[in-house]
Amino acid sequence: MGKENLKKYIDADNCPVRNVLDRFGDKWSTLIILILGESKVLRFNELQNAIGTISQKMLTVTLKKLEADDLVNRTIYPQIPPKVEYNLTERGKSLLPHIQNIVAWANENMEGIKQSRMSI
Repeated sequence: MGKENLKKYIDADNCPVRNVLDRFGDKWSTLIILILGESKVLRFNELQNAIGTISQKMLTVTLKKLEADDLVNRTIYPQIPPKVEYNLTERGKSLLPHIQNIVAWANENMEGIKQSRMSI
């Protein structure tokens, strides 16, 4: 790859790789996408319980970001108490196989990675 080709990564606002990975490459987004991919539809508390170690505030912030990128859909049912459900949008579903490939790669390589880390 020539140095000219590397210029496309410099502009953070217009670089698709940076822009997209910044949005769902955080600690929680990928996990939320995977969980919703397996469960199809979950309420807020069910999603929080499935993750276990995420705060209510962080889950709210992460879901709003995923919703803003049209990866997650939020459905509010007008009842008392309010019922809110989350599921993947078509865009989120289209991302799921790519994340699952990363999960498969991680599962195949985790032991070797752990050993490499111990040798440093």
